[in-house]
Amino acid sequence: MSQPIRIASYNLRFDIWPDGVTVKQSLERLPPPLKKPEFYKEVARERPWSERRVRVWRQLESENLDVIGFQEAVVRQCHDLQELLGSEWAWVGVGRDDGQNRGEFNPIFYRQSRYNLVHKETFWLSTTPSKPSRYPGAGSFRLCTLVRLTSKTTGQTVSVLNSHLDDQSDKQRQYGASMLLTRARYEEYAQNAAVVLTGDFNSPPDGSDSGAYQIITGARAPLDIDHGFAKQYAVPSNAPPFKMLDIRGETPTDRIEGHFATYTGFVEVGRSDNYRRIDFILGGSNRRWTPLLYKVCETVSDDGVYASDHRPVIAHLQV
Repeated sequence: MSQPIRIASYNLRFDIWPDGVTVKQSLERLPPPLKKPEFYKEVARERPWSERRVRVWRQLESENLDVIGFQEAVVRQCHDLQELLGSEWAWVGVGRDDGQNRGEFNPIFYRQSRYNLVHKETFWLSTTPSKPSRYPGAGSFRLCTLVRLTSKTTGQTVSVLNSHLDDQSDKQRQYGASMLLTRARYEEYAQNAAVVLTGDFNSPPDGSDSGAYQIITGARAPLDIDHGFAKQYAVPSNAPPFKMLDIRGETPTDRIEGHFATYTGFVEVGRSDNYRRIDFILGGSNRRWTPLLYKVCETVSDDGVYASDHRPVIAHLQV
């Protein structure tokens, strides 16, 4: 059996307080390993990215991952993670506000020592998907990053889409999910590849604002989307039905580890009343993959500091 692909989805929380501290300085300021940490007592428990980035890196590095879809990363965070992860890794992504460096990225990092990048693209989850744009009524520009990777050892192909749906407009979330479903279906059909979607939906799998999840998993019909995009990525009418499957629900229960909720916020440690499951890893219903493990990690340390207000979601898939 070939080596499984290990994929993560992680909303980093954007760098809200840039302070000019370098990665080298963050590493130099790490506490002595044998000293008990002091508990951080302030009410607002969010710390600057310069204090969180090493925690993010060490946790992800320990999971021996192959692909990571990040959300809410500004360009500085992308460069910091590249520096910390090292030359074994590369990444693809653009700023959502201008298609270059402005605004948040949905970057996909991949371990280039194990995978070749054979295709990359970006499209916006709006009525004008080929250029930086905002869906009417949405709080922010929203986009999707897509890569197609081939294993250097087996030659097997996996296509990964990474996205972040809107925090204010449920209509945008449904529209974005409809676009993601269309593009994922075409990728599966045209490339005969395993298709995986990582992302923060800003909404749960059930309840009044679950439309995006319901659409992408086939429980509700998708919305009509931009005609040009729909035409470009249309599949023949006799193509097999397609939807995205929630990897958590497909994984054997004895292979599910860690937490249920993926969003915690920067709250008082132990307060879980507002925790939610809004970050997902989904796989195409072609089932060119078998789930081996699903895991939601912890992000708060003994000192009360959170690496992010979201927890990383990890899946091991046999492609």
